[in-house]
Amino acid sequence: MKPGIDYIGISTPFYCHDGKGNLLFQKRSKNCRDEIGTWDVGSGQLEFWLTPEQNVLKEIEEEYGCDAIIQTQLPTLSIIRNEKGKKTHWLAIPFVVLVDPKKVINNNPKKIDEIKWFSLNKLPQPLHKGCAFTIKKHWSLLKKYIK
Repeated sequence: MKPGIDYIGISTPFYCHDGKGNLLFQKRSKNCRDEIGTWDVGSGQLEFWLTPEQNVLKEIEEEYGCDAIIQTQLPTLSIIRNEKGKKTHWLAIPFVVLVDPKKVINNNPKKIDEIKWFSLNKLPQPLHKGCAFTIKKHWSLLKKYIK
């Protein structure tokens, strides 16, 4: 059984910023489950026995090799997409986190082709559909933390 297809998947996306108005994005590689070549924020499927906060911090360490400070949890969203003729459904529990850009690395080159910083006013294209949906829904909240 596959999460998001056979049952609702739960993910914990994280909007990493540097405290200076820049947001960290990653370009999805050919080894990703879907939306290859799109720009996305980091995320991970919620693991059994971890709280969403623990999951976010674990995923940031795995993907970017650094520590982070959780600043806020954004409201949870249902992300429903049609991906290559298949409907997918994920429940996203997004977080805004502060990281030190000097300590951020691409710690998962198998799934991440590139990492790069962008301002909220100049986002990369094409954006992952779930990421674009979340940014649109939570624009005012993101701007509050990412100045």
